[in-house]
Amino acid sequence: MGQQEKSLWQIVKGYFNALPDKEDEAETVRQISAGITFHGANLWVLVFAIFIASLGLNINSTAVIIGAMLISPLMGPIIGMGLAIGINDFELLKRSIKNYLVATVISVLTAAIYFTITPLNEAQSELLARTSPSLYDVLIALFGGAAGILALCTKGKGNVIPGVAIATALMPPLCTAGYGLAVGKMSFFFGAFYLFFINTVFIALSTFVGVRMLRFKHKEFIDARRLLAVRRYIVAIVILTMIPATYMTVQIIRRSVLSNNVNKFVKNEISFKGTQIISQSHDNEKKTLDVVAVGRPIDRATIIKVAAQLSRYHLEGYRLNVIQGYQSDSLLMQNKELATTV
Repeated sequence: MGQQEKSLWQIVKGYFNALPDKEDEAETVRQISAGITFHGANLWVLVFAIFIASLGLNINSTAVIIGAMLISPLMGPIIGMGLAIGINDFELLKRSIKNYLVATVISVLTAAIYFTITPLNEAQSELLARTSPSLYDVLIALFGGAAGILALCTKGKGNVIPGVAIATALMPPLCTAGYGLAVGKMSFFFGAFYLFFINTVFIALSTFVGVRMLRFKHKEFIDARRLLAVRRYIVAIVILTMIPATYMTVQIIRRSVLSNNVNKFVKNEISFKGTQIISQSHDNEKKTLDVVAVGRPIDRATIIKVAAQLSRYHLEGYRLNVIQGYQSDSLLMQNKELATTV
């Protein structure tokens, strides 16, 4: 039985073993090192990509944003940082950090210039989506970075790198940060820049882990104490980066669960023949649930009976407010007038 389990493990391990597909190590390091520098043509490509991404965010075009992400060279210094830490190359790490900072500053300033001169200043949905990062963005960056370094270090690269560029979305958060600076909305700037920083940290972390798993040779002249200090910094940065994202994710999940419970309550408990529910809303701070009903009126006794079921849907402490009759007519008329005005 033990021999059978061992052979099964060997078969599974053989399927997932990436070492036989490993590209020439020196060539991989040379290729990644060459991609971290921003000057000349590479810098112009970055500027043009920022303008394209800013235009895409401005006109709310997903296709244009994807195009900008495909031509963006921002991934280079981030992967360079992960590689440098993985092989203990501190000269490469310094160059990667320097070029990363140059690329980041130029990207934000370019986006800020665009959003300062454009006549379209309204924040569209594509732009707003980059202002509230969560733990899911951490996972996207982590898995995207893992796919990226695996593709760079192995022979069968395929279309993985363009896919990673799209999935991790480095360019749009920087453009959104530039938008925040241009219109004076610091919440947009910090939210978007935090998303970019999440992508940076976890793409670099995935690269570091991938390099170690693929057994890249380390530089031997490194100072042991210096290496230990760098590793501690890495752990601290990873943990500090995850804390706000985890909090935001918990809040998102709570809001989603609450909305789900409200929908179930309205569907199961306020469903009467001749009565139609046309809208519902809840206020988490005031603990109120407003339901607008038209058609056959719901009597007060029934409303009290229905409200007693709130606890079954984890809505304890909420107050049910059923708007119907002349109240609903007034509300509908008011909404109609507002729509006509707009």
